[in-house]
Amino acid sequence: MSELTNVSVIGAGTMGSGIAHVFALGGYDVNLVDSSKDSLEKALSSIKNNLGKQVKKETITAEESDNSLARIRFETNIGSVDNSQLVIEAVYEKKEVKEKILKELDSLCPRETVLATNTSSISISELALVTNRSDKVIGMHFFNPVPVMQLVEIIKGRSTSGETFLFIKSVVERLGKIPVEVNDSPGFISNRLLMPMINEAVFALMENVSSAEDIDQVMKLGMKHPMGPLALADFIGLDVCLNIMEVLQEGFNNDKYSPCPLLQKKVAAGELGRKTGVGFYDYS
Repeated sequence: MSELTNVSVIGAGTMGSGIAHVFALGGYDVNLVDSSKDSLEKALSSIKNNLGKQVKKETITAEESDNSLARIRFETNIGSVDNSQLVIEAVYEKKEVKEKILKELDSLCPRETVLATNTSSISISELALVTNRSDKVIGMHFFNPVPVMQLVEIIKGRSTSGETFLFIKSVVERLGKIPVEVNDSPGFISNRLLMPMINEAVFALMENVSSAEDIDQVMKLGMKHPMGPLALADFIGLDVCLNIMEVLQEGFNNDKYSPCPLLQKKVAAGELGRKTGVGFYDYS
């Protein structure tokens, strides 16, 4: 594969802006693409803020921060991906949305371009079917906050080539991240383990076994988790948690992955966690 110099990231939300941040800091030119100018402006502000925190902690210099920001182009035109050797889709966790984006990217990008998806649970093999390059489609599951978290799950679809996997593994390592190889399965490893725990914590709350604070306290003090499952759900977004539970339930055809009714009610009411100001906790 050709040497990586230019990366495009589709979606300027929390994950997309974080991914753009780490690639720019790693010395790559980055196109951050989103149809919403407002989202791009928020992404610019977020990246500036996070780079500033790194300067304050003296993990990078002010010059590195300035140079990184200068490497990012904020684009509303998805056609700007045509000069990228790697394009990473980081849009909303809905299969049909991701399929639409990947199909469009397949038509826009040169044949040698690798198409990666930051999906946290959806089948890579199935997403690859909408393209004419299934050997070059792969999962790159970054973790939030991207500039801080070291882990990247690399998920191989049934048709992902060994060359594509090794290329992405080397890219992840050059970013200073730790790659973990995962075969395609609903929820991969991280969310196959994490989301049922969160879902069970919601059941415990719904059944009045204990308060949200005490449920989280048990997992923090008893299991040494840095954050309790309900606070973590609020951080991730309750809508995202629900989407992943639905993927697990459908993918395994097993009712043990049925989303808790309280989780469903919270999402229906628009109480999605930190991003809306209320979830299992009140952030107003």
